[in-house]
Amino acid sequence: MESVNQTASVAEFILLGLSAHPKLEKTFFVLILLMYLVILLGNGVLILVTVSVSRLHTPMYFFLGNLSFLDICYTTSSVPLILDSFLTPRKTVPFSACAVQMFLSFAMGATECVLLGMMAFDRYVAICNPLRYPVVMSKAAYMPMAASSWAAGSAASMVQTSLAMRLPFCGNNIINHFTCEILAVLKLACADISINVISMGVTNVIFLGVPVLFIFVSYVFILTTILRIPSAEGRKKAFSTCSAHLTVVVVFYGTILFMYGKPKSKDPMGADKQELSDKLISLFYGVVTPMLNPIIYSLRNKDVKAAVRNLVSQKCFTQ
Repeated sequence: MESVNQTASVAEFILLGLSAHPKLEKTFFVLILLMYLVILLGNGVLILVTVSVSRLHTPMYFFLGNLSFLDICYTTSSVPLILDSFLTPRKTVPFSACAVQMFLSFAMGATECVLLGMMAFDRYVAICNPLRYPVVMSKAAYMPMAASSWAAGSAASMVQTSLAMRLPFCGNNIINHFTCEILAVLKLACADISINVISMGVTNVIFLGVPVLFIFVSYVFILTTILRIPSAEGRKKAFSTCSAHLTVVVVFYGTILFMYGKPKSKDPMGADKQELSDKLISLFYGVVTPMLNPIIYSLRNKDVKAAVRNLVSQKCFTQ
Protein backbone atom coordinates (compact mmCIF):
# COMPACT_ATOMS: atom_id res chain seq x y z
CA MET A 1 0.00 0.00 0.00
CA GLU A 2 2.87 2.34 0.78
CA SER A 3 4.28 1.88 -2.76
CA VAL A 4 0.90 2.67 -4.29
CA ASN A 5 0.50 5.82 -2.21
CA GLN A 6 3.96 7.05 -3.17
CA THR A 7 3.22 6.51 -6.84
CA ALA A 8 -0.11 8.31 -6.57
CA SER A 9 1.65 11.32 -5.04
CA VAL A 10 3.10 12.15 -8.46
CA ALA A 11 0.16 13.39 -10.51
CA GLU A 12 2.21 14.86 -13.34
CA PHE A 13 5.70 15.05 -14.79
CA ILE A 14 7.62 18.14 -15.88
CA LEU A 15 9.48 17.88 -19.18
CA LEU A 16 12.66 19.94 -19.27
CA GLY A 17 13.13 19.80 -23.04
CA LEU A 18 15.02 22.94 -24.07
CA SER A 19 14.01 24.99 -21.02
CA ALA A 20 17.64 25.90 -20.44
CA HIS A 21 17.91 27.19 -24.01
CA PRO A 22 14.74 29.28 -24.63
CA LYS A 23 16.21 30.96 -27.71
CA LEU A 24 16.35 27.61 -29.47
CA GLU A 25 12.74 26.68 -28.77
CA LYS A 26 11.07 28.87 -31.42
CA THR A 27 13.60 27.79 -34.07
CA PHE A 28 13.14 24.11 -33.32
CA PHE A 29 9.36 24.53 -33.17
CA VAL A 30 9.31 25.66 -36.79
CA LEU A 31 11.87 23.06 -37.88
CA ILE A 32 10.16 20.09 -36.18
CA LEU A 33 6.72 21.25 -37.35
CA LEU A 34 7.89 21.35 -40.99
CA MET A 35 9.49 17.92 -40.67
CA TYR A 36 6.32 16.51 -39.09
CA LEU A 37 4.21 17.84 -41.97
CA VAL A 38 6.62 16.21 -44.45
CA ILE A 39 6.26 12.92 -42.51
CA LEU A 40 2.47 13.08 -42.67
CA LEU A 41 2.45 14.01 -46.36
CA GLY A 42 5.16 11.59 -47.52
CA ASN A 43 3.98 8.55 -45.59
CA GLY A 44 0.34 9.40 -46.30
CA VAL A 45 1.05 9.41 -50.04
CA LEU A 46 2.87 6.06 -49.77
CA ILE A 47 -0.08 4.51 -47.95
CA LEU A 48 -2.50 5.91 -50.56
CA VAL A 49 -0.36 4.60 -53.41
CA THR A 50 0.11 1.10 -51.98
CA VAL A 51 -3.63 0.81 -51.34
CA SER A 52 -4.99 2.35 -54.55
CA VAL A 53 -2.55 1.06 -57.20
CA SER A 54 -3.39 -2.57 -57.98
CA ARG A 55 0.06 -3.55 -59.26
CA LEU A 56 1.49 -2.61 -55.85
CA HIS A 57 -0.73 -5.16 -54.07
CA THR A 58 2.25 -7.38 -53.30
CA PRO A 59 3.86 -8.44 -49.98
CA MET A 60 6.71 -5.93 -50.32
CA TYR A 61 4.40 -2.94 -50.72
CA PHE A 62 1.99 -4.26 -48.09
CA PHE A 63 4.88 -4.18 -45.62
CA LEU A 64 5.84 -0.74 -46.93
CA GLY A 65 2.32 0.54 -46.25
CA ASN A 66 2.56 -0.84 -42.72
CA LEU A 67 5.93 0.88 -42.26
CA SER A 68 4.49 4.21 -43.40
CA PHE A 69 1.48 3.91 -41.10
CA LEU A 70 3.82 2.95 -38.25
CA ASP A 71 5.99 6.03 -38.86
CA ILE A 72 2.93 8.28 -38.74
CA CYS A 73 1.81 6.68 -35.46
CA TYR A 74 5.31 6.84 -33.98
CA THR A 75 5.80 10.54 -34.66
CA THR A 76 2.22 11.44 -33.73
CA SER A 77 2.72 9.82 -30.32
CA SER A 78 5.48 12.30 -29.46
CA VAL A 79 5.84 15.24 -31.86
CA PRO A 80 2.63 17.12 -30.82
CA LEU A 81 3.81 16.91 -27.20
CA ILE A 82 7.26 18.19 -28.20
CA LEU A 83 5.79 21.08 -30.20
CA ASP A 84 3.53 22.03 -27.31
CA SER A 85 6.50 22.02 -24.92
CA PHE A 86 8.32 24.52 -27.14
CA LEU A 87 5.48 27.02 -26.72
CA THR A 88 4.39 26.36 -23.12
CA PRO A 89 6.30 27.94 -20.21
CA ARG A 90 5.37 25.14 -17.80
CA LYS A 91 5.91 21.89 -19.66
CA THR A 92 3.82 19.40 -17.70
CA VAL A 93 2.23 16.09 -18.70
CA PRO A 94 -0.23 14.09 -16.54
CA PHE A 95 0.94 10.74 -15.14
CA SER A 96 -1.60 8.77 -17.21
CA ALA A 97 -0.77 10.68 -20.43
CA CYS A 98 2.92 10.03 -19.82
CA ALA A 99 2.20 6.29 -19.55
CA VAL A 100 0.20 6.31 -22.80
CA GLN A 101 2.89 8.25 -24.68
CA MET A 102 5.59 5.93 -23.34
CA PHE A 103 3.60 2.87 -24.42
CA LEU A 104 2.94 4.16 -27.94
CA SER A 105 6.52 5.26 -28.60
CA PHE A 106 8.03 2.02 -27.32
CA ALA A 107 5.45 -0.10 -29.18
CA MET A 108 6.06 1.66 -32.50
CA GLY A 109 9.85 1.41 -32.15
CA ALA A 110 9.75 -2.30 -31.30
CA THR A 111 7.27 -3.01 -34.09
CA GLU A 112 9.48 -1.26 -36.65
CA CYS A 113 12.44 -3.45 -35.67
CA VAL A 114 10.41 -6.63 -36.26
CA LEU A 115 8.78 -5.27 -39.42
CA LEU A 116 12.16 -4.45 -40.99
CA GLY A 117 13.16 -8.07 -40.32
CA MET A 118 9.98 -9.31 -42.01
CA MET A 119 10.74 -7.11 -45.02
CA ALA A 120 14.27 -8.57 -45.21
CA PHE A 121 12.77 -12.09 -45.29
CA ASP A 122 10.44 -11.01 -48.09
CA ARG A 123 13.41 -9.77 -50.15
CA TYR A 124 15.36 -12.97 -49.36
CA VAL A 125 12.58 -15.20 -50.70
CA ALA A 126 12.00 -12.96 -53.74
CA ILE A 127 15.66 -13.03 -54.81
CA CYS A 128 16.97 -16.38 -53.53
CA ASN A 129 13.83 -18.48 -54.15
CA PRO A 130 11.82 -16.60 -56.80
CA LEU A 131 9.90 -19.67 -58.01
CA ARG A 132 8.59 -20.37 -54.51
CA TYR A 133 7.89 -16.71 -53.75
CA PRO A 134 4.12 -16.80 -54.60
CA VAL A 135 3.68 -19.80 -52.30
CA VAL A 136 5.90 -18.74 -49.39
CA MET A 137 4.75 -15.11 -49.40
CA SER A 138 1.09 -15.70 -50.07
CA LYS A 139 -1.57 -13.46 -48.57
CA ALA A 140 -2.19 -16.10 -45.91
CA ALA A 141 1.46 -15.73 -44.88
CA TYR A 142 2.38 -12.04 -45.15
CA MET A 143 -0.70 -10.65 -43.42
CA PRO A 144 -0.14 -12.69 -40.22
CA MET A 145 3.55 -11.74 -40.43
CA ALA A 146 2.66 -8.05 -40.34
CA ALA A 147 0.04 -8.58 -37.63
CA SER A 148 2.54 -10.49 -35.48
CA SER A 149 4.99 -7.57 -35.78
CA TRP A 150 2.40 -5.19 -34.34
CA ALA A 151 1.35 -7.70 -31.67
CA ALA A 152 4.93 -8.40 -30.56
CA GLY A 153 5.83 -4.70 -30.36
CA SER A 154 2.66 -3.86 -28.42
CA ALA A 155 3.15 -6.76 -25.99
CA ALA A 156 6.76 -5.79 -25.28
CA SER A 157 5.74 -2.17 -24.76
CA MET A 158 2.91 -3.17 -22.42
CA VAL A 159 5.33 -5.13 -20.26
CA GLN A 160 7.94 -2.35 -20.09
CA THR A 161 5.39 0.43 -19.50
CA SER A 162 3.60 -1.56 -16.79
CA LEU A 163 6.88 -2.27 -14.97
CA ALA A 164 7.87 1.39 -15.16
CA MET A 165 4.54 2.84 -14.06
CA ARG A 166 4.29 0.51 -11.06
CA LEU A 167 7.45 1.98 -9.57
CA PRO A 168 7.12 4.47 -6.69
CA PHE A 169 7.94 8.10 -7.57
CA CYS A 170 8.59 10.08 -4.41
CA GLY A 171 8.36 13.70 -5.50
CA ASN A 172 11.09 14.11 -8.13
CA ASN A 173 8.96 14.46 -11.25
CA ILE A 174 11.31 16.37 -13.60
CA ILE A 175 12.07 14.40 -16.76
CA ASN A 176 15.23 15.63 -18.46
CA HIS A 177 13.88 14.95 -21.94
CA PHE A 178 11.37 16.16 -24.55
CA THR A 179 8.95 13.27 -23.96
CA CYS A 180 8.23 10.52 -21.45
CA GLU A 181 11.19 8.46 -22.63
CA ILE A 182 11.22 5.27 -20.57
CA LEU A 183 14.87 5.43 -19.49
CA ALA A 184 14.47 9.04 -18.38
CA VAL A 185 11.38 8.11 -16.35
CA LEU A 186 13.13 5.16 -14.67
CA LYS A 187 15.79 7.53 -13.32
CA LEU A 188 13.09 9.26 -11.24
CA ALA A 189 11.98 6.14 -9.38
CA CYS A 190 12.80 5.92 -5.69
CA ALA A 191 13.04 2.13 -5.71
CA ASP A 192 15.26 -0.63 -7.06
CA ILE A 193 14.95 -0.70 -10.86
CA SER A 194 17.15 -3.77 -11.43
CA ILE A 195 14.16 -5.78 -12.70
CA ASN A 196 13.36 -3.00 -15.18
CA VAL A 197 16.98 -2.87 -16.36
CA ILE A 198 17.16 -6.65 -16.84
CA SER A 199 13.79 -6.71 -18.60
CA MET A 200 14.85 -3.82 -20.85
CA GLY A 201 18.09 -5.60 -21.70
CA VAL A 202 16.27 -8.81 -22.67
CA THR A 203 13.79 -6.79 -24.75
CA ASN A 204 16.62 -4.97 -26.55
CA VAL A 205 18.26 -8.28 -27.43
CA ILE A 206 14.99 -9.66 -28.79
CA PHE A 207 13.83 -6.57 -30.68
CA LEU A 208 17.18 -5.08 -31.70
CA GLY A 209 19.76 -7.85 -31.70
CA VAL A 210 17.69 -10.66 -33.24
CA PRO A 211 16.25 -8.58 -36.14
CA VAL A 212 19.70 -7.12 -36.91
CA LEU A 213 21.20 -10.62 -37.04
CA PHE A 214 18.30 -11.88 -39.14
CA ILE A 215 18.61 -8.96 -41.58
CA PHE A 216 22.38 -9.42 -41.81
CA VAL A 217 22.11 -13.16 -42.58
CA SER A 218 19.32 -12.51 -45.11
CA TYR A 219 21.42 -9.98 -46.98
CA VAL A 220 24.47 -12.26 -46.98
CA PHE A 221 22.38 -14.80 -48.89
CA ILE A 222 20.83 -12.07 -51.07
CA LEU A 223 24.20 -10.59 -52.07
CA THR A 224 25.63 -14.07 -52.69
CA THR A 225 22.72 -14.85 -55.02
CA ILE A 226 22.99 -11.51 -56.82
CA LEU A 227 26.72 -11.95 -57.44
CA ARG A 228 26.00 -15.30 -59.10
CA ILE A 229 23.79 -13.65 -61.74
CA PRO A 230 25.85 -13.68 -64.96
CA SER A 231 24.69 -10.39 -66.52
CA ALA A 232 25.39 -6.95 -65.07
CA GLU A 233 21.88 -5.85 -66.00
CA GLY A 234 20.40 -8.79 -64.11
CA ARG A 235 22.49 -8.03 -61.02
CA LYS A 236 21.47 -4.38 -61.15
CA LYS A 237 17.78 -5.25 -61.49
CA ALA A 238 17.91 -7.74 -58.61
CA PHE A 239 19.72 -5.33 -56.31
CA SER A 240 17.33 -2.48 -57.13
CA THR A 241 14.45 -4.49 -55.62
CA CYS A 242 16.08 -4.47 -52.19
CA SER A 243 18.25 -1.32 -52.21
CA ALA A 244 15.51 0.90 -50.72
CA HIS A 245 14.91 -1.49 -47.82
CA LEU A 246 18.65 -1.86 -47.21
CA THR A 247 19.05 1.94 -47.15
CA VAL A 248 16.19 2.30 -44.62
CA VAL A 249 17.76 -0.41 -42.43
CA VAL A 250 21.16 1.32 -42.48
CA VAL A 251 19.60 4.69 -41.60
CA PHE A 252 17.40 3.22 -38.84
CA TYR A 253 20.00 1.09 -37.08
CA GLY A 254 22.90 3.41 -37.91
CA THR A 255 21.18 6.25 -36.07
CA ILE A 256 20.51 4.01 -33.05
CA LEU A 257 24.17 2.93 -32.92
CA PHE A 258 25.29 6.56 -33.18
CA MET A 259 22.91 7.61 -30.38
CA TYR A 260 23.83 4.93 -27.88
CA GLY A 261 27.30 3.94 -29.03
CA LYS A 262 29.10 7.28 -29.07
CA PRO A 263 31.52 7.81 -26.15
CA LYS A 264 30.45 10.03 -23.26
CA SER A 265 32.48 13.12 -22.46
CA LYS A 266 34.51 12.92 -19.24
CA ASP A 267 34.98 16.67 -19.09
CA PRO A 268 32.64 18.16 -16.44
CA MET A 269 32.73 21.51 -18.25
CA GLY A 270 31.32 19.87 -21.35
CA ALA A 271 28.53 17.99 -19.55
CA ASP A 272 25.86 20.59 -20.41
CA LYS A 273 26.85 20.64 -24.07
CA GLN A 274 26.88 16.83 -24.17
CA GLU A 275 23.44 16.74 -22.54
CA LEU A 276 22.06 19.21 -25.09
CA SER A 277 23.68 17.24 -27.91
CA ASP A 278 22.15 13.97 -26.67
CA LYS A 279 18.72 15.58 -26.45
CA LEU A 280 18.88 17.01 -29.97
CA ILE A 281 20.16 13.74 -31.45
CA SER A 282 17.29 11.89 -29.78
CA LEU A 283 14.84 14.53 -31.00
CA PHE A 284 15.98 14.33 -34.61
CA TYR A 285 16.12 10.52 -34.52
CA GLY A 286 12.40 10.56 -33.79
CA VAL A 287 11.58 12.64 -36.87
CA VAL A 288 14.42 12.26 -39.39
CA THR A 289 14.08 8.49 -39.96
CA PRO A 290 10.28 8.57 -40.49
CA MET A 291 10.77 11.57 -42.82
CA LEU A 292 13.48 9.83 -44.88
CA ASN A 293 11.66 6.51 -45.35
CA PRO A 294 9.12 7.71 -47.96
CA ILE A 295 11.81 9.80 -49.67
CA ILE A 296 14.12 6.78 -49.94
CA TYR A 297 11.40 4.51 -51.32
CA SER A 298 10.23 7.17 -53.77
CA LEU A 299 13.73 7.82 -55.12
CA ARG A 300 15.10 4.27 -55.13
CA ASN A 301 12.02 2.29 -56.21
CA LYS A 302 10.83 2.68 -59.80
CA ASP A 303 7.35 1.23 -59.13
CA VAL A 304 6.66 3.62 -56.25
CA LYS A 305 8.11 6.56 -58.18
CA ALA A 306 5.91 5.79 -61.20
CA ALA A 307 2.82 5.27 -59.04
CA VAL A 308 3.34 8.57 -57.19
CA ARG A 309 3.90 10.39 -60.50
CA ASN A 310 0.70 8.91 -61.97
CA LEU A 311 -1.27 9.76 -58.83
CA VAL A 312 -0.08 13.38 -58.91
CA SER A 313 -0.79 13.71 -62.64
CA GLN A 314 -4.31 12.30 -62.17
CA LYS A 315 -5.04 14.80 -59.39
CA CYS A 316 -3.76 17.65 -61.52
CA PHE A 317 -5.78 16.48 -64.50
CA THR A 318 -9.03 16.19 -62.53
CA GLN A 319 -8.54 19.73 -61.23
